[in-house]
Amino acid sequence: MSEKLSHEEFVKKAIVSLRKEGYKGIHTVYSGFNNAFKKYFDGENPIDATNKLAQEGKIALRPVKGGVMLYLPEDAPATRDAADEALKKMGL
Repeated sequence: MSEKLSHEEFVKKAIVSLRKEGYKGIHTVYSGFNNAFKKYFDGENPIDATNKLAQEGKIALRPVKGGVMLYLPEDAPATRDAADEALKKMGL
């Protein structure tokens, strides 16, 4: 058996391989990523691994209904600050 991928290699490969056409990220639950991660890494917690990678800037996370979207850093949608947008609309 070949050597196992690192968490970073696995997550980046999953993002590229599991994303649907027209999308730049994957949903951790609906894509099957969480279960695949647990199976590949013998029950390790995918949340801990993806949070660590996000803190290191190796991937980007965006909370969504039912879980989290994972993106490569260059593909992540820009974050928007709802408070700033509201103040701008109010003219403040």
